[in-house]
Amino acid sequence: MISFILIVLASLFFTGIINRTKSITSGRKGPGIFQPMKDIVRLLKKGSVYSKTTSIIFQIAPSIYFASIIMAIMVIPLGEYKGIISFEGDFVFFAYILGVGKFFMIISALDTGSSFEGMGASREALFSMFAEPAFFILMGSFALLTGHTSFQEIFASMHFGPYISYILGVLATFVLAMITMIENSRIPIDDPKTHLELTMVHEVMILDNSGFDLGMILYATNLKFAMYGALIANLFMGSFPLYLTIPFFFGIQILFAIAVGLLESFTARFRMNHNAQYILALSSVSLLIFLGVLVILGQLN
Repeated sequence: MISFILIVLASLFFTGIINRTKSITSGRKGPGIFQPMKDIVRLLKKGSVYSKTTSIIFQIAPSIYFASIIMAIMVIPLGEYKGIISFEGDFVFFAYILGVGKFFMIISALDTGSSFEGMGASREALFSMFAEPAFFILMGSFALLTGHTSFQEIFASMHFGPYISYILGVLATFVLAMITMIENSRIPIDDPKTHLELTMVHEVMILDNSGFDLGMILYATNLKFAMYGALIANLFMGSFPLYLTIPFFFGIQILFAIAVGLLESFTARFRMNHNAQYILALSSVSLLIFLGVLVILGQLN
């Protein structure tokens, strides 16, 4: 339960820190840290408008998408403290419960009958398909290293002893950070502020969403950022007492948010036809982690 509460608290300021970092690097004062949450609250107070061409799928998809992220967060531990849900192989459940939510968002975009939203939905499906192997190779490597298949036991059993294990930690952080950017359609994969439909991915999928539904979708993005930040924090957290674990957790979340802001400030968006190559390259980095695990275990002679 403690991990769930901390992730929710981190989600309140994560996007605000990203925007604030981007404002400072561009020489602007920028909005306050909690401005994105104020905008979301304003949307949640409004009613949703539905086109006559859409079906019940379009109406229920935002709720299922939001619920899938809540379920995924319940699996994430905090150091030696288990998540609300914890069982062997729960990282597989984590990946595919997120997949369920994304599936409903994709068919929701198709349900509108818009060619632009259908284009964004196809890109979202393609990028997610390419990112999935990187996540499973990464978690499978750590499962092999620790002998466990649940998030809590994997993270609790990881000890960065040999020098190569520190390299694995850095590579794993890079993979999870890039998966975060892909899952949230951020630079360098996508620009959430663009208004050109031909280059949009996630934003073009939600053009017809409004009011409460749009508020849930936007807040789900905040939760996903904090959720992946929690996974990165667990890589290095170890078995600290709670009075050290909580500050460490928020410290990692703040550093991750600043890193995302700096990345988006100084990195140009990739050309659309280069995105697939870049995402597939993450699987190669995960394979390097797998080879490093084999070296640590002495399986390579």
